[in-house]
Amino acid sequence: MYSEYDHLNLPKIDQAILEFWEKEEIFDKSVEGRDPDNAFVFYEGPPSANGKPGIHHVMARAIKDIICRYHSMKGKRVERKGGWDTHGLPVELQVEKELGITKDDIGNKISVAAYNAHCRETVMKYKSVWDDLTVKMGYWVDLDDPYITFKNEYIETVWYLLKKFYTKNLLYKGYTIQPYSPGAGTGLSTHELNMPGAYRDVTDTTVVAQFQVVRDDTSDFLWDDMEDRTDLYLLAWTTTPWTLPSNTALAVGPAINYVRIRTMNPYTGIPIRVILAESLISKWFDPAGEHGDFGGYKAGDKTVPWVREAEWKGSELDGVRYEQLLPYLQPDDGDAFRVLVDAFVTTEDGTGVVHLAPSFGADDRRVAQKYGIGSLTMVDKKGKFVEEAGEFAGRYVKDYQDEGDQFTAVDIDIAVKLKKENKAFNIQKYVHSYPHCWRTDKPILYYPLDSWFIRSTAMKERLVELNKTINWKPASTGEGRFGNWLENLQDWNLSRSRFWGIPLPIWRTADGSEEKCIGSIEELDKEIAVANESLGLEQSVPEDLHRPYIDEIVLVSESGEPMKRETDLIDVWFDSGSMPYAQWHYPFENEEKFKENYPADFISEGVDQTRGWFFTLHAIAGMLFDSVAFKNVISTGLVLDKNGQKMSKRHGNAIDPFKTLSEKGADATRWYMISNAQPWDNLKFDLAGIDEVSRKFFGTLYNTYSFFALYANIDKFKYEEPDMTWEERPEIDRWILSSLHTLTKEVDELFGAYEPMQAARKIMYFVDDQLSNWYVRLCRRRFWKGEYGADKIAAYQTLYECLTTTAKLIAPIAPFFGEWLYKNLNDVSQLEPYESVHLSLMPTVKEDQIDQALEERMGYAKRISSLGLSLRKKEQIRVRQPLQKIILPVLDPRFEAQVRAVEDLILAEINVKQIQYVTDTSGIIKKSIRPNFKTLGRRMGKNMKAAAALINQLGQEEIAEIEKSGGYQLQIDGEDYALTLEDFIIGSEDIEGWMVAKDDEITVALDIQLSSDLMAEGIARELVNRIQNLRKEAEYEVTDRIEVEMSRNATVLPAVEKFSAYIKEEVLADELIITENLEGQEVELIDGEKIKILLHKN
Repeated sequence: MYSEYDHLNLPKIDQAILEFWEKEEIFDKSVEGRDPDNAFVFYEGPPSANGKPGIHHVMARAIKDIICRYHSMKGKRVERKGGWDTHGLPVELQVEKELGITKDDIGNKISVAAYNAHCRETVMKYKSVWDDLTVKMGYWVDLDDPYITFKNEYIETVWYLLKKFYTKNLLYKGYTIQPYSPGAGTGLSTHELNMPGAYRDVTDTTVVAQFQVVRDDTSDFLWDDMEDRTDLYLLAWTTTPWTLPSNTALAVGPAINYVRIRTMNPYTGIPIRVILAESLISKWFDPAGEHGDFGGYKAGDKTVPWVREAEWKGSELDGVRYEQLLPYLQPDDGDAFRVLVDAFVTTEDGTGVVHLAPSFGADDRRVAQKYGIGSLTMVDKKGKFVEEAGEFAGRYVKDYQDEGDQFTAVDIDIAVKLKKENKAFNIQKYVHSYPHCWRTDKPILYYPLDSWFIRSTAMKERLVELNKTINWKPASTGEGRFGNWLENLQDWNLSRSRFWGIPLPIWRTADGSEEKCIGSIEELDKEIAVANESLGLEQSVPEDLHRPYIDEIVLVSESGEPMKRETDLIDVWFDSGSMPYAQWHYPFENEEKFKENYPADFISEGVDQTRGWFFTLHAIAGMLFDSVAFKNVISTGLVLDKNGQKMSKRHGNAIDPFKTLSEKGADATRWYMISNAQPWDNLKFDLAGIDEVSRKFFGTLYNTYSFFALYANIDKFKYEEPDMTWEERPEIDRWILSSLHTLTKEVDELFGAYEPMQAARKIMYFVDDQLSNWYVRLCRRRFWKGEYGADKIAAYQTLYECLTTTAKLIAPIAPFFGEWLYKNLNDVSQLEPYESVHLSLMPTVKEDQIDQALEERMGYAKRISSLGLSLRKKEQIRVRQPLQKIILPVLDPRFEAQVRAVEDLILAEINVKQIQYVTDTSGIIKKSIRPNFKTLGRRMGKNMKAAAALINQLGQEEIAEIEKSGGYQLQIDGEDYALTLEDFIIGSEDIEGWMVAKDDEITVALDIQLSSDLMAEGIARELVNRIQNLRKEAEYEVTDRIEVEMSRNATVLPAVEKFSAYIKEEVLADELIITENLEGQEVELIDGEKIKILLHKN
């Protein structure tokens, strides 16, 4: 017997299926039961378990699960090793917060060992919560043997990879300007700086500073033709006034024209002369002030007078010296405070004179080094001014202490100081994009750092070339976002000045002249033995390769000098990028296992990983193994709230994934997410959408199964009979099976092309529109009427095949319901040897059962029926009320032949007696025509108005000809235009006694006039409906025979007499009895007509 249920309960199904999977170890069987030589390789991007998962993780993991389940059901062996990302800033910052400490306290208030022990504990804090979500949402991944990045085996593989970079001369140390996060206390890589949301619009104070020119032999020409000895200044604009105390040079462009302008300082009213780029005069000087009244100007006046006096090329300003703007400290290296000439200077904004602070800008440092200019570092690594910075000493340059509204920007105070000292020409607020740390959300600084780099630029072209072989979904991410990133690749800053992470395995002598890179624990052991003997030490490989234990190891150089480990840790993104190798502890063990699982066939993570995991996977694979790390990738979009806003607990719009899964069910949640948007598009998440999916899709599929189970149990159908041949089956069965195999073919192709949304929508259309609303509805009578003969067996076999095939097709997206449906069917029939749908195979397409002509004509039947029913609804004519006919214009013989073949279905659906086919619609259907401006507008141009007038005047014969031929020749002012059917919008108008509707090329006219016979038949049908409802209320079995008593009604009686046989057959009545003064249940039929009915079970 097939199981029957009271109602659909998706969460209850989830629980039952989870228990079944666990008890029978279905996941393990799904892997072990497949051939190891037929693998589909998937890499799990490792999450960090120091925070709880959100609803967006359900979306991301659903995508992974869908693709993996699909390939498993294609016969592939899909091993899915889980993993945990355990190092890095997220963990360390959380621990600092929990312990109430800062980075400076580590090693002072708390030992590094104790701190790292706390990190190790914290990083797995929510592992059980993550595992719970993984299980409840149906994400199959190996949780028993995951890779964990803090384990020594994982670290050793990372060291092996770093040693390969080192031996290839791709790992080097450099002192350069790097992005630095004072909030986190470490440098950052450029890919971290380019993660989504890292750049944010901020409002800062900007200053055009006046740098006073020193008059000497080099600069004396600047005073030529000057009548007085007015001070001369170079104007330089900056959006970071906090860098001005560190200024050591100014730069100009060699070919840029610069001018000297006589003017007044707008804040002090002091007469000055200034130099700036000629093309930027209008940016800083009001044209109304040119040749203005100098004598009458007062500080603060709106219009500042100015006069242009002289001009030079930038190249002529080379070597001009100027006074230090804020003389707190002198640079202790190189020259300073002179003008440099370099082509990087532009006139896009500012003044054409660039302020250089070599400690805080990459271009600044490059140009300064080129010309031997020294540097001043007036801000420390905490983001504070140093002691020598006078009144600004100890002030933070940005809000690194979360002071919020209490924070006073030091930029403002610097601007005020310059203003008072006649050193500021312009001060204003400016909105610009500024980079922030991806973990602390605080502004970064560009800071001079000693760092270790991977020489990514040396392999840029190869990385670009390899990327072109990857199948990106969407392609635009691979070509654009990721491809552009590779085209502009910079060397990878690997160093992190933190405590909890993988230590950089490089030891150096104190003077840095000798160094060693360690690539394995065995190599480290050997080097320790040499050092012990040479230096008289007693040390061994520590049990834990993290700090501080690894820092205590001293090695010895070739010349006998002691060597200490570089204190840096490595970028945590290198950890996760190493997982293809480190998850197997390659090359120290599992070499064959690694080779079998490299590269990945598929990965998927959020689009932000183009600067994170996707990049590090690709960089390591390409640079060390000349290979891609993955062949196919889906980059997923964001999960936003229903209004398109980012979710956050602070805003109160975050969705609890556990509550959603427990209340709505995992499958409804997954299906909603997948079917509502492409995986790479942002999803506006709305709980109401899950309810709709549950009701419309799963409810429909559940009801279809329930219908099948009800009647299959009555007839004891268990699919024990031989398959009905194709020829023996009615056309409606052949149609639904053809549609089923077309669906199977399309869904298989779409899953294989990494298009799960389109696959889901195809399945939804089939289940709702074709299987439930058409096939089952039209065949309902076949299941409950008549003998258990060939026709009924064909119906059962057909519906069974549709349901089992659908169970398989939905299984990747809806693993619980797919399992439930499959087991409910297969456990009874035992047609397949699989205990689980996930151990079965994707259905095989039977090409010989795909009949496109049949699908076409059934499509016509559905469309014509839909038009006819829409006209009934518009006119408020009940479907149970028969009508006489529809008129169907025929455009070609094939169309007519196809429709005639399904005419009986159309007549039954619309409930009309006749279809009248016509080739000449004139006098029957009146058409209207107007131009399609979307297609014609650009082509017709100035002639569009005239074309519209001509088209609007076309008559019925011309419209008919356009529909028949598919085109029309239009001539305007001697020009010929060949128009197609798409260039017109053709409609139909109602005529008296008829209703007309149109769907593209199909037009239907419905005769809405009612004869007395039609009215009587309509009443009979309504009566059947009411009796059937009363049978249900009485809870009669569908096979129970009855006797019907009815009260006398003058309107109803003729219909009962005329259609007595029909009524008896439909309601399984042996007798219809008309009784006076009946005490039965009163029901309303039509137009207020009421009748009493009493049923008796025979």
